Amino acid sequence: MTFDRLVDIAADLHCFSAGMVTAGEDIDVVRVQLSRWVTSKRLVRIHKGWYTLRDPFRRVRLNFNVVACTIKRGSYVSLQSALAYHGMIPEHVAETTCVTTGRPLSIDSPVGRIGYRHVKRDVFFGYEQEVSGKQEAYIASAEKALLDLFYLTPGSADAAYIAELRLQASEELDTGKMMRMAERFGAPRLLRAVEYLDQLLNLADRRNAK
Repeated sequence: MTFDRLVDIAADLHCFSAGMVTAGEDIDVVRVQLSRWVTSKRLVRIHKGWYTLRDPFRRVRLNFNVVACTIKRGSYVSLQSALAYHGMIPEHVAETTCVTTGRPLSIDSPVGRIGYRHVKRDVFFGYEQEVSGKQEAYIASAEKALLDLFYLTPGSADAAYIAELRLQASEELDTGKMMRMAERFGAPRLLRAVEYLDQLLNLADRRNAK
């Protein structure tokens, strides 16, 4: 494979593996070529077996949500990463965080950090597809991202923690929907967290109405 051929195949991909670009060639030879192109700084190695073209050769702006969901199939972006995507929190989020029914994993790559948190299969729901170029990501709804955050963060199911989140565009949150979702977790503390959230939102609404 020539590098020009690789660009033809991968320029519209946020990330790729050797198997995605081999196209009938010897995959072991392709892996050696990819390693050489990393050394020559034409590729970036994101994780074991996963690469992206550098900017002069890649036609799409790198989307970390897509990268995270592509590297680990059966995952979706959630917690603070999804809340930032929905414009719900003011802080910059340095790590793209996903949930998965598989093993937890942390990736610290030259292009950014990705973390995968484990959840049980019964609560793996509440996400939508985002298509970007020829690939896609899966993003939790704002309601599900909050529930995943409460579920995976010790001590989060109290009013003080929820207030510290400084949620923005909170009028778009459907706490009734959240309560129905929370029941599927089988964790009473999540129901309490949604009750606290609903109280805080109602208090904010009354203040804004004055």
